[in-house]
Amino acid sequence: MIKREWLAISARERIALEEDNLEMIKSSIEHEPYAKMFGIKVLSLFPGHSIVTMKVLKSYNNIFGIAHGGAVFSLLDVAFGAAANSYGTVAVALNVSVNYLKPAKDGDILTAEAKETARSRKVASFSIIVKNTYDEIIATAQSVAYLKKDLLPFLS
Repeated sequence: MIKREWLAISARERIALEEDNLEMIKSSIEHEPYAKMFGIKVLSLFPGHSIVTMKVLKSYNNIFGIAHGGAVFSLLDVAFGAAANSYGTVAVALNVSVNYLKPAKDGDILTAEAKETARSRKVASFSIIVKNTYDEIIATAQSVAYLKKDLLPFLS
């Protein structure tokens, strides 16, 4: 439900409000305990689009001495969640399908970019690409979010 005050403000004020909301969303994501555990940072956030990054630590390694797929998934999931929730309303994952193409290694700086590819009233789909320090593609993913009407709790 749109508040009456929202309808009464100018386009310029709406843009400022949206930018403030995006900063609040960005900050909330970076302070989320799970994202903090991986040192994930949000580099860029716009409606339907995000870029996030993390450094691969040795503690993320699997039995083969490369980054565990779960660590890479965590990064792309945060990128997906940031992009999906960037409109200020709650969006939750319905599906995420990942293709692991190249191993990530200790010391790599990984960057995940999530882009909205389609949006309807109830669902949105996203394409996510994870790259390493050398701009090589580590993983790709396709995801679908269910869109709720509720404002994010920290925006209400």
